[in-house]
Amino acid sequence: MQCKKKVQLTLFSILAGFCISLSSCGFVKIHAEGSGNGLITPEDLSSGAIASQSKQSASYNNPQLEKFTRVLSRMSPRFLEEINISDTESFLSDLNDILSEEENFRDDDLSLYYLIDKKHHVSSDYVPKDLIPLKKNDLFSISRNDLSLRPESYKALEQLSQAALADGIKLLVSSTYRSYKYQEGLFNRYVSQDGVELAERYSARPGTSQHQLGTAVDFGSITDDWGDTKMGKWVYDHASEYGWSLSFPKGYEDVTGYMWECWHFRYIGKKACDFQKKWFCNVQQFMFEFIDAWKND
Repeated sequence: MQCKKKVQLTLFSILAGFCISLSSCGFVKIHAEGSGNGLITPEDLSSGAIASQSKQSASYNNPQLEKFTRVLSRMSPRFLEEINISDTESFLSDLNDILSEEENFRDDDLSLYYLIDKKHHVSSDYVPKDLIPLKKNDLFSISRNDLSLRPESYKALEQLSQAALADGIKLLVSSTYRSYKYQEGLFNRYVSQDGVELAERYSARPGTSQHQLGTAVDFGSITDDWGDTKMGKWVYDHASEYGWSLSFPKGYEDVTGYMWECWHFRYIGKKACDFQKKWFCNVQQFMFEFIDAWKND
């Protein structure tokens, strides 16, 4: 789903020559002072113009706002074109809630917010802790007998499936955790079949697949028409209520690195799904790129 542009104060206009002051009640005020149309280009951000201007015009002591500006300067041009943060104070409050939520995750495994993509890898020997096998059951159907998930994802799958059953739909789980070795064989097979360039558009190289995290599920037929089925429509409408996020939405191949996959959902938790919808045009990759940059600033 494409994110609609807002007529109100956009991300660019927030940062275009802003000055920041504290009101009498302690809230942060951001005043746009840009010239011309008040917008700033991604080139301005990457060149450091924002950082330079903010140092000259801002008189404040708010480390989070300074960090917010730095992190934005590292976001992609498309991120900056689409993401509209009109209330920085509210955004930072929500971000802090999300990071606090992460503190409750188990500390002996990768975070549910771990950024894994074509630039961010896991090792060949990484295996999620305490994988739970998916066996034949009354809640959902399975396509194979070698499926498994991390405990958090398994519990969320049960909850999603219970809700679907209440609406007369039994979910079909077709793919879950994949080891590095399994993904290596799969990717190599696709390369032999379609060539490297095409294979990389729909298959992950080993070490870069969300499936290795043990938190991703491919539902149904794993075909483009699944999204139009009764099951697919139900999952689209309700997945986020149980913490499941569509990983590769239509029209964002330049952002995610992969073609649209209507069947591929990753468990990230309900709060993260809400955060993603509210601030990141419901694009998982945008959110995790920002969170990763924030934590590494």
